[in-house]
Amino acid sequence: MSQNKTKRIFISACEPSADVHCAALIKAVAAKTGPNIEWVGVGGQKMAEAGCELLAETSKRAVMIYNAFSKIGYYYKILKEVRNYLKRNRVDLVVVCDSPAFNFHVAKAGKKSGAKVLFYVAPQLWAWAAWRIWKLRRRCDKLACILPFEEQWFAGRGVDATFVGNPLFDDITVEADKDCKTYTGYDPAKANILLLPGSRQVEIKLLWPAMQKIAERISQRWSGAKFTVAAVDKQKLKMLKENKVGPVEYEYTISAVTEAAGGADFALVTSGSATLQVASAGCPMVIMYQSSRILWHLVGRWLTRTRYLSLVNILARRELVSEFMPYFSSTEPIFGKCIRLLSSPNRLMKVSRELVELVEPLARDNASENVAEMAVEMMGISQKLEPSRGS
Repeated sequence: MSQNKTKRIFISACEPSADVHCAALIKAVAAKTGPNIEWVGVGGQKMAEAGCELLAETSKRAVMIYNAFSKIGYYYKILKEVRNYLKRNRVDLVVVCDSPAFNFHVAKAGKKSGAKVLFYVAPQLWAWAAWRIWKLRRRCDKLACILPFEEQWFAGRGVDATFVGNPLFDDITVEADKDCKTYTGYDPAKANILLLPGSRQVEIKLLWPAMQKIAERISQRWSGAKFTVAAVDKQKLKMLKENKVGPVEYEYTISAVTEAAGGADFALVTSGSATLQVASAGCPMVIMYQSSRILWHLVGRWLTRTRYLSLVNILARRELVSEFMPYFSSTEPIFGKCIRLLSSPNRLMKVSRELVELVEPLARDNASENVAEMAVEMMGISQKLEPSRGS
């Protein structure tokens, strides 16, 4: 440990979204403790920019569950590096963010090294594989939940769980009177439609062609409809442009999901955290996701324990928005649902208000601030640390 550091935290993130959450956490802890915490871990460039020394850049390798088998060798190699690091270096706290398939192993190594372990973003055991709760109890000292109902679910099963708010809304204010869309003067023939094909390359590969088919069908019906495609970075934007097919012209943008959704009448969205951001902008949507038909029927459908699979509908506990999860082949049912919703401004307005009211409570807490407080307490720090005179 460097001479001017007094505590060391190992932090692990595999997804681009987790990279963002962890970077915000690093900054929030620094605001509480000063520059005396040494951060080491695996993650992405956002974490590195926030001051974390990366053993490996994992966020660019994010994959869907059924494509994870092709990356087993890579993740095994990274896990071996993590285990070796934790064996050879004193760590005061291990923070694992999302990606339980990988981070359960990191947490196990952290506990074995003698460090306390904080899970940031609860694994969705309530949705599938609830039997893994015993693993969580053994490998987790504290659990930071980002969905309101999770605190009670995990606490009732012996896990020290706390709802901290949702980090997606740390920098977003959600207000029903401001964010609900009125659709005054709305004309479906000139609708502004947002397409969000996902943040992972594999999602774009599987869902972008299907979204283009749906856009083409809508354009055939309403030639004045405008289509905007939002990407998370330049690399994904390039991929979208290179894989464009059909006659529809798209406006491409790199922008925050909430900002892009704020200017749209309707969105076609890949399932994931983006759906909550779209909801915060009061933008009605249809949600899509792709899966392996064979794996879904052999395994997925039997493991799933929730009636709905999208975060929006899980929180609403009803089908507030249409979800096609998994989507396999025909886009006809999705197109039909889009047309029916786009044709009804009254329905669009009603859904817009319900979406904003649904996510408004999630934006009342600052998740990064709350998790930083948990981390500081777990390390026994009560105030800003004075610079250490020794190693």
